[in-house]
Amino acid sequence: MKTLALALLGMLLALTQASATEPPANFTIHKTPQPVPEISFQDADGQPKTLADFSGKIVLLNIWATWCAPCRKEMPMLDRLQAELGGPDFEVVALSVDRKGPEAVRKFFDEIGIKHLALNIDTSGKAMFTLGAFGLPLTLLVDRQGREVGRVNGPAEWDSSEMLGFIRDRIAAK
Repeated sequence: MKTLALALLGMLLALTQASATEPPANFTIHKTPQPVPEISFQDADGQPKTLADFSGKIVLLNIWATWCAPCRKEMPMLDRLQAELGGPDFEVVALSVDRKGPEAVRKFFDEIGIKHLALNIDTSGKAMFTLGAFGLPLTLLVDRQGREVGRVNGPAEWDSSEMLGFIRDRIAAK
């Protein structure tokens, strides 16, 4: 009986560990990482940026706009995700496609208390189309080599324990 109990406990532990690496339900993961088309944008100071600037990091690239209700709702969750996991191995890159410019984004960030996300903007909206967004928000998980591992079309609970565990596993898998 003791052997059976230990075997069951071992199986439960194995299942728990396996499920930590499983993507959340709304995450579409590619069988093999896909190339990410080149996109360009600007930071808060108007300096040009590309995803290559984040090479060597796991990047969660979120395409959003201040006029998009689901985007507005998930922005505080993305800010908490960046606060929790951001650093030398991971970065949330929130890329606004607001045509009104960085002032509109800065105002929104101030209104809702965003403290950990950098302001990035593509006023042309080209990134949205280049990445094949059918709507907003669109979020890509990009590996250290700049390849798309998976994506979420629509909003997500970015600071949920399931999402945090999934992303932590991706960061740990160097």
